[in-house]
Amino acid sequence: MIRDLEKFKRLSDFDNVLVVDNKGKTLYYDLADLNVLSKLGHRPEDFLGKKVTSFYTNLTDENSTIMTVLHTGEAMTRVHQKLVTKTGQTYDSLSSTYPIEENGVVVGAIEFSKHFYSKEHMHYLDHYSTHKIYRKNNTVYTIDDLITQNEGMKAIKEKIERIAQHDSTILIYGKTGTGKEIVAQAIHNRSNRFGQPFITLNCRALSEDRADQLLWGTEQDGETQIGIVEQANGGTLFLDGINELSPQLQAKLLQVIEEKTIRRLGGTTDIRLDVHLISSTNEDPETLLQEKRMREDFYYRIGVIQIDLPELKERKEDIELLVWQFIRFYQQHMNVAIEAVEPEVIQLFHQYSWPGNVRELKNAVETAINQMQAGVITVGDLPRKIRKHEISLDTPGDWKIMDLKEKVDEYERAIIAEELSKANGVIAETARRLGVSKQTLKYKLTKYELR
Repeated sequence: MIRDLEKFKRLSDFDNVLVVDNKGKTLYYDLADLNVLSKLGHRPEDFLGKKVTSFYTNLTDENSTIMTVLHTGEAMTRVHQKLVTKTGQTYDSLSSTYPIEENGVVVGAIEFSKHFYSKEHMHYLDHYSTHKIYRKNNTVYTIDDLITQNEGMKAIKEKIERIAQHDSTILIYGKTGTGKEIVAQAIHNRSNRFGQPFITLNCRALSEDRADQLLWGTEQDGETQIGIVEQANGGTLFLDGINELSPQLQAKLLQVIEEKTIRRLGGTTDIRLDVHLISSTNEDPETLLQEKRMREDFYYRIGVIQIDLPELKERKEDIELLVWQFIRFYQQHMNVAIEAVEPEVIQLFHQYSWPGNVRELKNAVETAINQMQAGVITVGDLPRKIRKHEISLDTPGDWKIMDLKEKVDEYERAIIAEELSKANGVIAETARRLGVSKQTLKYKLTKYELR
């Protein structure tokens, strides 16, 4: 509960909202314009979970309005403060701060604020939003959403940190469900363009007859329609499923990439573009080139930097991490409490081949949460396809494209996993069942990541 509701006067004067817990750590921060944050030397992730006094060099527990309200339990309205950022920039803030109480105890605070700039910093106003609708950049993912213990994925995260500061075109290759859009958004949000829009174009849904209108926009009968490419101006354009574009559309996009200009249909003037282009494909680019489904000049221009994402079966050490990441997500969005996951569930997840990759794992967790009882996810809660998973010559998907050695290994792995489960994880009993030595079994458990 927020006290002193009658003091909530003229809140429309404020642009920003900040919510903290009883220790002064940020739970929520919404700004009118992310560009202001960039100009002041901050990034969005600098705030969440951090104490408010750490944002500015001149704030302490004694002079911070939020910390004072937390200590006294009394609201402070329309307070002027001079703030100095970590980059040495100075601006004035007008804020109203209110305690949040639960059963008579202060559990947090909410602050509404507006920033004012001195004469020498007036140039910030060029990037400041004057409306009260908070600006978003159309993303939901950052690099922190790429949770991994896999060395290959760790290398990809390090690569993102390096390349995000440049505007070279990027091509992301990965099978369906490997997280191509997460990577694209992570790059955008690690770049200096994070305050600008991230626009996604699903190339699979781009029909040939309406492509020009959707891509470039129109000027007809005195009305202007902004195209998708122009909507991304200043930010990032993500072409999802670039392998679905016809050679004719590839040629048109190539010209735009080279010339960095577009002209709306019916328009008479060229529009200059400043767009970072990221593309994705779920098919091997080399195959697309060999089959003449992608122009060579187009491929070389959109893929100055290429990122190849591993399939989930190649990073099984991440499965349990991802399961708990999804559990935390659904606990928040579905208002449920998950206390535990049966070990047999994780074991079965390690045995399964995951043709749908991380996306399929997330869907499996959601299915289990909808079907579980008493807050514990069991094997019986999983999708039938995963519960009934067996390796056979009739298995669809990946099994049919494996070579002989891969099929033998996968079959052996499934047999060992099954006997290990029947023996309740006891190595000596599993070895007896399989007719091999404990040393041999331990080697194979390590080889197939079943330990």
